[in-house]
Amino acid sequence: MADDDDEVYNNTNRAFLQAFLARSTLTYEEAKPILAAIFTAYEKRETLPGDVTEADFNSYIAAANNAISRYDFEIRSSFHHTSRVHVYALVNSTSDPITQLATTHAPDEISFMKRVLDAMFETYNTPRREVMAITSTDAMNLSKPATNRRETQNGSTTQGSAGQGITMSQAEKMLSTLVAEGWFERSRKGYYSLSPRALMELRVWLVETYNDGGDEDDDDEGSRGVKIKQCYACKEIITTGQRCAKRSCQCRLHDICTQNFFRVQKSSKCPLCKTDWTGNDFVGERAVVVLDKNKRRSGGTSAPRESPPPVMEVISDGDDGVEEDEDDED
Repeated sequence: MADDDDEVYNNTNRAFLQAFLARSTLTYEEAKPILAAIFTAYEKRETLPGDVTEADFNSYIAAANNAISRYDFEIRSSFHHTSRVHVYALVNSTSDPITQLATTHAPDEISFMKRVLDAMFETYNTPRREVMAITSTDAMNLSKPATNRRETQNGSTTQGSAGQGITMSQAEKMLSTLVAEGWFERSRKGYYSLSPRALMELRVWLVETYNDGGDEDDDDEGSRGVKIKQCYACKEIITTGQRCAKRSCQCRLHDICTQNFFRVQKSSKCPLCKTDWTGNDFVGERAVVVLDKNKRRSGGTSAPRESPPPVMEVISDGDDGVEEDEDDED
C-alpha cells in the first residue's frame, strides 16, 4: 500500500481518479480491487483487495476531492436508498446538471429525459400515488413531445415539449444509456427511477423544479405542493420507502432507516402526526398495481377519480381502514 507518510499527490492518486472518472459512481467494495491493482503496480509487490482498508479508500477520496475542487467538481457521498451501501459520485458543483448532459446528448434526447422526469415526479407522484418511477413502456410513450407546453410546480415552463422528439427505438436506447451513465436505475420489475448519483447531483434542480414552496414539515393541505420530499431520519431525498398512513402528513422514511429510527424512538408512531406507522404504506414502485387489478377492485365500471397512467395504475397500499382527508374519499 502507499506510504502513509507520503502526502504528495502522486501517480497512485492520478490512477485512482482516472478510474473514478471512468465510472459514474464508486463504492468501497468496488474500489478495493482498483486500489489493490494500483498499489501492486506502484509498490512492485502484490496487494490483495482484502488488504485495502477503508482508511486507504477515504484518504484517496479526500486527495481526489482536493485535486478536482479547483475545477468546480467534487465527490459527494450518500447511502443507497435500498441497500444502505455508501455510494460516492463525482458531481459538478456549480452548473445545472441537466445542462451538463447537453455535452454528450442531442437536444431532443435531453428533452426526452425531461419529459421522463416530469412523469416520475408529477404524473406518477400525487398525494395518493407517490411512485416516482416509470415503466419502460410508459417512458417510451414519451418519445414524442406533447402538443401543449406545461408548467412545473414553480410556474416555469418546461422545455420537455420542444423539438420533434425521438423514435421509440431511440428512446429505448436513451433509457439504457442513462442507466449505463449512472443517472437512472432499472429495477428487476422493470421500473426506471433516479440513481443515488442522480439524486445527489440533481438535488437542487429537482427541488427548484417540482416543489411549490411548501414546508415539508407542515401537516396541512398547503404542503401538497412539495413533490420532492426528504426522509425524516436521514434527510436525503426519498423516492422509495414508506410513508405515513395519513396522506396529508409529509413524513416519509427509507425502509433502511425505519428500523433504527423506531428503535431509538421506542414507538412505532409517525413522528409528525402521531398516527400509527403501519409499514404497509409505500413510496416508490411498491405503490403500483397493474391497471387490470384496479379494474377488478372497481368492477371495471366506475372511472378513477384521477386519470391513470397509460400502462400502470398506482394506489396507496393503505387505502382501507385509515382516516383520510376529503380528497381521499373513494
